[in-house]
Amino acid sequence: MLARIFFTFILTLFVLSCSKDEVDYIASQKVDPYKSYNEGIQAFERNNFFFANKKFSEAELNFEKPELAAKSAIMSSFSLYGINFYDEAQENLERYFKTYPSDKNIIYAHYLQAIIFFEQISDEKKDLKPLLEADRKIEFFINKYPETDYAIDLKFKKDLIQNQLAAKELFVAKHYMKTQKWIPAINRLKVILKNYDKTIFVEEALHRLVEIHYHIGLEDEANKYANILGYNYNSGEWFEQSYKILNKDYKIKKSLSKREKSEKDESFLKRILKMMK
Repeated sequence: MLARIFFTFILTLFVLSCSKDEVDYIASQKVDPYKSYNEGIQAFERNNFFFANKKFSEAELNFEKPELAAKSAIMSSFSLYGINFYDEAQENLERYFKTYPSDKNIIYAHYLQAIIFFEQISDEKKDLKPLLEADRKIEFFINKYPETDYAIDLKFKKDLIQNQLAAKELFVAKHYMKTQKWIPAINRLKVILKNYDKTIFVEEALHRLVEIHYHIGLEDEANKYANILGYNYNSGEWFEQSYKILNKDYKIKKSLSKREKSEKDESFLKRILKMMK
């Protein structure tokens, strides 16, 4: 929801930049592109995206000035995006990139394409393709336009995508573990360590490697991954789970309830106050 609000704000700035001074073409054709464009804007503001797309496409075909035709093409793509016609919007943007490669608004068009890819991401347990496409496009944008405001937003989205890709690998690894396919499971977990080492799933991936190697009798390997886990995350839950595997007599400490924690904190504060008297 916040992403949509941010994106709509950016779009508003883009639409407002389409001033009448820019659109100064006096039509000589039967179709007045200026009129079509304005009708498209009015329809767009009413959320009538079907009609808006039609009018922007009409304006693009009839503008003689390339910069105005290009702007119409972007607005047409956004109208298609507004009704969740993702494939059609992407096709329109690809045509825009080929037709208007030097357009001054091309950064915005690339951002729009990245957003469309991102919004097609669903459950990491399902199709991986939208995740990979979104990651590729966002990486392209960040590398090409690193100093833009759009890049700040996309860097945040890239972090989310990296976590989802890691979650996908972990999900598959766990499936292999359930069916006792140890080698494929190990390979999936190693992908997380190699490609998604900054995600929240690294700790569990290391623990699962300890678990698998210990189970199949490779204790040296299990200890190796336990040491890595302990060095980097020695206060975490997964390290404690791994330590339990390698030390059977170890008992995992029961976490305090909210009430117990409150009582403990209160007792500690009383001791501090007593010392201060």
